[in-house]
Amino acid sequence: MASLKSVSGIIVSTFEWIIVLLLGAVGLSALARRIKVPYPTFLAIGGALIAFVPSSPSWTLEPDLALALFVAPVLLDAAFDTSLRDLRNNWVPVSTLVVAAVGLTTIGVAYVAHRLMPDMPWAAAVALGAIVAPPDAAAAVAILSQVKLPHRMVKVLEGESLLNDATALLIYRIAVGAIATEHLTWSQVAPTMALALVGSVIAGLLAGRIIPLFMERVTEAPSAIIVQFATTFLVWIAAEHLGLSGILTIVVYAITVARTAPARIPARLRVPSYAVWETTVFVLNVLAFMLIGMQMRPIWTRLDADVRWEYCVAAAWILLTVVLVRLCWVTFYRTTLRVLVAHGIYHPKDPKQVASAKGGLIISWCGMRGLVTLATAFALPENFPYRDFIVFIAFAVVLGSLVIQGLTLRPLILAFGLKDDDPVGTEVARGRAIAYRAALDAIESDPSEEAEILRLEYRAILMQAETDPNGGIANGELPADPLRRRAIEAARKSIFDLRATEVIGDDAFHKLEEELDRAELSAGG
Repeated sequence: MASLKSVSGIIVSTFEWIIVLLLGAVGLSALARRIKVPYPTFLAIGGALIAFVPSSPSWTLEPDLALALFVAPVLLDAAFDTSLRDLRNNWVPVSTLVVAAVGLTTIGVAYVAHRLMPDMPWAAAVALGAIVAPPDAAAAVAILSQVKLPHRMVKVLEGESLLNDATALLIYRIAVGAIATEHLTWSQVAPTMALALVGSVIAGLLAGRIIPLFMERVTEAPSAIIVQFATTFLVWIAAEHLGLSGILTIVVYAITVARTAPARIPARLRVPSYAVWETTVFVLNVLAFMLIGMQMRPIWTRLDADVRWEYCVAAAWILLTVVLVRLCWVTFYRTTLRVLVAHGIYHPKDPKQVASAKGGLIISWCGMRGLVTLATAFALPENFPYRDFIVFIAFAVVLGSLVIQGLTLRPLILAFGLKDDDPVGTEVARGRAIAYRAALDAIESDPSEEAEILRLEYRAILMQAETDPNGGIANGELPADPLRRRAIEAARKSIFDLRATEVIGDDAFHKLEEELDRAELSAGG
């Protein structure tokens, strides 16, 4: 009986900590939005503080689960919104960042780590380099959404953050495998890399074509969202079992699904699923930072004062290496491109493909590390050489980059005065004009009063779209949306009053509430 009470007490304590951590994370993210910094910055600080909180929990997670749990859904969420056209148009700078920048960072960090820790196996040093090499998507997007950078620069950074994880994880897998087998030759590695790259693309394409055929049969929102998450994890697990790259497979799968999803998924499923995915990505970021913070405490307590100082110095050197390698590569790439253009060797379709000095510095400074670095460090086997050192360095690089770069990136962008030429707004206006012209044509012959009301509204929208080439409708609102929302707000207040005075019961209230929710959704609210 006493043991049952003890287990019950542990469960309650864990549950209480989860509530406290989630509420704390919500508070930190709100503070981050208020002072306009990426929320992962404060999550990293919170994770570091947990390591030193007395009697804080020490949760563990199977290392093999870390990548699937944390990376798969976050990556799918990012890849789903990726523009294939923009990736194709910017493939040169994206591919150099994905391959060259990640590769050079891995080499640079491995060299520095081996110099600092001469007994560290080269494979372990390379694994560390691969862990800290890929910048984080969430941190960069959190900053870029607050300022108006040139559209092409944003697309390059988004494309890099989407694909660099695949390069880093491929190197990471090879390095971990080298430790496990103690001997790997190029003849063994090359076929593995080829299979991982080509096979992952094919697997992602096939999954993206086949799985939606079954998913569209699920018409209930809760069930549909569960299926979305389940299939994401299944695609990742299947890719890993086949020896493919889970990251590359998920990216290709998400981009493929995104091409057909708008026509397959109705709005009543799409709206709640987007909200759930956004919430899940936030929760996974919270858990990753907190779990790594919990791993830091036993590592820190096992070290004596001299070793702690040695680890901190090593972390500082490796963080400096990560920042400088990216800065050097972007500068080298930009200078090389300018020389090639000046000598007539390279003729870009768009002159803006060659970044300015200010633009190059901004791209260099968008190198915050985050979730993938934490997950890959956590996923190292328990008996991996220098695991404590690698986990410590990974968290220190994430924390240092998010604090130093995350807090200074927005002021730097504002100081440089870079502006967005807003090609998206122009395309929105063009597309809106065509769409509402088609809508008008579809109801032109309908003599009903309802059709006439719609025709008046559509003509007003069309007039705005045709006279304003920069977007047509401010804030994405239709002309009648403010009136609709005012009317819906009054109607909502009235049904609250009716329920409060018991003129109607809860069943009737909820049905009316659902109707008003649908109306508010259609009014852009």
